[in-house]
Amino acid sequence: MTQLETSFDNAEQQRGTLGMWVFLATEAMFFGALFLGYSVYRVLYPGGFAEASAHLNLVLGTANTTILLTSSLTVALAVHAAQNEHRGRTFFFLVSTLVLGTSFLVIKGIEYRQEIAGGFLPGEAFTYVSPDHERPATREVELFFLFYFIMTSLHALHMLIGLAVFTFLAFGVGRPERPAQHAMAIELTGLYWHFVDIIWIFLFPLLYLIGH
Repeated sequence: MTQLETSFDNAEQQRGTLGMWVFLATEAMFFGALFLGYSVYRVLYPGGFAEASAHLNLVLGTANTTILLTSSLTVALAVHAAQNEHRGRTFFFLVSTLVLGTSFLVIKGIEYRQEIAGGFLPGEAFTYVSPDHERPATREVELFFLFYFIMTSLHALHMLIGLAVFTFLAFGVGRPERPAQHAMAIELTGLYWHFVDIIWIFLFPLLYLIGH
């Protein structure tokens, strides 16, 4: 029989929490590899990456950072309310998280539209030319945006998954049966959401601030 640690209420909670931490560890290694690759090229091509970063919308990026940090607060409040079986408050904070997360994705979509219109989408659609008209500098800018689109789109995908789960949980809040299990599901999803927020905390300075 698995020994129950004192920090857990039951074996199910222990298995669920440990399982989530293992999953998050694998996700951290995945994003860590991307961060490492980006950092290597950032050292190799500081001028080109700074030039590319200067074309990102710092205002929208900052707004999204504020929104995502606020969503971490609403998630924490939803977990606390669920643990205390306050279904009304739990529903309110879950919906607040959904609104904030959706707002983040809408703003990110606006950014993508601006960047694609500016010719920054890597590949055949990349039409940006460096002011000095040097091909190496232009290719460095394209490399930056390759990392940018890969990392931010993967982050957005993780957010979509989290929002889908929160939507499912919000619909189930009104059910009075098994409140403890419901609270545990919100808590585990909250861990996942905080991880997504932390990833953005790394992405924001790496991508947005080096050119400003």
